[in-house]
Amino acid sequence: MSTLRYESPTERVQTWLDAATLHIRFNNPARHNALSVDMWEAVPALLSLAESDDRVRLVVFSGAGEKSFVSGADISQFEDLRAAQEAVTRYEAMAENALMSIYRFSKPTLSCIRGFCIGGGVNVAISCDLRIASTDSVFSIPAARLGLGYRYSAIKNLVGLIGPGAAKDLFFTARKIDAHEAKSLGLISRVCEPGQLPALLAEYTSAMAVNAPLTLRAAKAIMAEVLKPSPELDMALCQTLIRACFDSADYAEGRKAFMEKRKPVFTGK
Repeated sequence: MSTLRYESPTERVQTWLDAATLHIRFNNPARHNALSVDMWEAVPALLSLAESDDRVRLVVFSGAGEKSFVSGADISQFEDLRAAQEAVTRYEAMAENALMSIYRFSKPTLSCIRGFCIGGGVNVAISCDLRIASTDSVFSIPAARLGLGYRYSAIKNLVGLIGPGAAKDLFFTARKIDAHEAKSLGLISRVCEPGQLPALLAEYTSAMAVNAPLTLRAAKAIMAEVLKPSPELDMALCQTLIRACFDSADYAEGRKAFMEKRKPVFTGK
């Protein structure tokens, strides 16, 4: 029997083991659970422990409070524009590492969503295998309003989940959608009233506790093989395009406008 203990390195990520389910809860309610550096960094370490823990058959991600799952990245940590520019490479690598640690985790993962699921929150959710949400949830990918570049892996996950047409609709408009539209697009699997969310989650935690773990892990691994990218993929081009967004004046304007709570004025430069 494993004796591993799950102790989060930051108070902004709560974690506990409940029977066969490891819960990882983002705990930054004052900022609607926006993901700070320490929160991103906590995820891979916790999943690394869970990977070798035979007690864990499911990992559930959630957000503290009733208002937000994750409202995006906590860019307020970058005190000024120069700091923001210097932090981009490190921050993007850190976020990518966290999200890919979820995506590559060999056991089933589930996002239990209530409230705002915005930007980085959507990325966390679509890195998981399963997504359930309450009717008061709101989804959006506002990258185009901030001028930032979006990682290949995040766009690949989004397109793979809901298709290119729906992905372009959400991404190009940056519009907000409710839980019912999210379900119709395939962004989430099931939706329920807020008060019923614990019961719906319990359906999944109970199923994973009794279903054959080797069968589930094998199916997840095979599905990952099915979804591997084409050999024609030009990853260097993707990275160049992303970097150009972060190096642009538009990104500087987008971040400044966000902090000043006004609409950005983009010039395409």
